[in-house]
Amino acid sequence: MFVLLLILIAFLFGFGFLNPIWWVAAAVLVYAASQHGRDRGGGRSPGGSSDLGDYRDYQERRNRQERWDRRYSRQNRARWRREDRRDREHRR
Repeated sequence: MFVLLLILIAFLFGFGFLNPIWWVAAAVLVYAASQHGRDRGGGRSPGGSSDLGDYRDYQERRNRQERWDRRYSRQNRARWRREDRRDREHRR
């Protein structure tokens, strides 16, 4: 997708030598693409860290996974122990 966008911008820039309105169209396309990338977390943030959004997503997923693990390991620990005891009794 990015390559097609670059090709389109190059064509519009080339057509700009025939009619300057194409340069305006290319500039608008470049501006729109840069704003779209910034909205998706692809651009640099004002603080200087470029991957702050990605890191926050990672932290959120990690915290959710930890809560899930804690919740279900605590909740099922007694059941697992009972099942282990039953299995050991049946093996005898």
